[in-house]
Amino acid sequence: MATDLAGFDTLAVHAGQEPDPTTGAVMTPIYQVSTYAQDGVGGHKGYEYSRTDNPTRTALQACLAALEGARFGLSFSSGLAATDVILRALVKPGDLVICGDDVYGGTYRLFDKVLKPWGMNFRYADFSMADANEAIPAGTRMVWLETPTNPLLKVSDIQAVALRCKAVGALLVVDNTFATPYFQRPLALGADIVVHSTTKYINGHSDVVGGFLAVNDAALYEPLKFLQNAAGAVPGPQDVWLTLRGVKTLGVRMDRHQSNAEVVLAFLRQHPDVARVYHPFDSPVARRQMSGFGGMISFDLRGDLDRARRFVAATKLFTLAESLGGVESLIETPALMTHASIEPEKRRAAGIEDGLIRLSVGIETAADLVADLAQAFRA
Repeated sequence: MATDLAGFDTLAVHAGQEPDPTTGAVMTPIYQVSTYAQDGVGGHKGYEYSRTDNPTRTALQACLAALEGARFGLSFSSGLAATDVILRALVKPGDLVICGDDVYGGTYRLFDKVLKPWGMNFRYADFSMADANEAIPAGTRMVWLETPTNPLLKVSDIQAVALRCKAVGALLVVDNTFATPYFQRPLALGADIVVHSTTKYINGHSDVVGGFLAVNDAALYEPLKFLQNAAGAVPGPQDVWLTLRGVKTLGVRMDRHQSNAEVVLAFLRQHPDVARVYHPFDSPVARRQMSGFGGMISFDLRGDLDRARRFVAATKLFTLAESLGGVESLIETPALMTHASIEPEKRRAAGIEDGLIRLSVGIETAADLVADLAQAFRA
């Protein structure tokens, strides 16, 4: 791929995706193959076994790395598989990891129920409030940062956290799933590794589960690549191809997600049954380090947990479902769904109340989405 490509949408369509040299196919083929012929022992054309590398996966990794401004990229079978590889490749038993206190429930479950018993130490801090120098002590091995966070959409100053991490010799990993590289580039702000659940906005069509990480430092890439192959949590070529197809429209979709979310946000801010709205651009840090905010909105619904259950069950266009980032609008209650793996007292201490509602605003007609929420409030 030509190196003079610079525009985001151009990279999304073309990076890593030359026409197929054999047939001239414009779309990268699905290389549905497990092994590759060799013309002698070790004499292959760059591919020998698809757990190690696959041409379709290579194209996706190159494309997503280009979008994040990274030298290297690795794709995985899920976002949690990518997370697991990062921790197991770069953190040892006894090491300290500082994680944001408002984090995806699956990430917390992996840290607390799987990796903590293995000997890793985890602490949690509100990086949207705490000074990085206070939150990250000397001796920290890694900081795990979601920004914006899931589900409260808190925003942390990536550059300030990165400076503190470098001062104490810690690695900074930023989960960029909510913002996507279209709106935020953590590596350019000092992060060491960027991770995504490509299930969400990057694929954008609710038909694939996948993960991805991007990195610039070859010394970090090598152990991550080794463990990707050794552990084998790689995506199949069909899922990779669907993700590669989806990412071509990422910029177009994110613009529509955001314009729809602005309309929904204005409606929620004035509704008497909404106690509080959570939104990234309420933070001046977000306006400095992000070029946009996407389609995620959370709000506290007045009333008890039963009211929250009735509300999310009453919507017709907003589908009651976990996940986010698809073209269709989704609604959920984090306390009962995506964050149910977090103990209630820890969940509430982080600000995730029983009446919290999370919206993933899709690309439907904005007026229809507002009408759907309005009738749900009356249910």
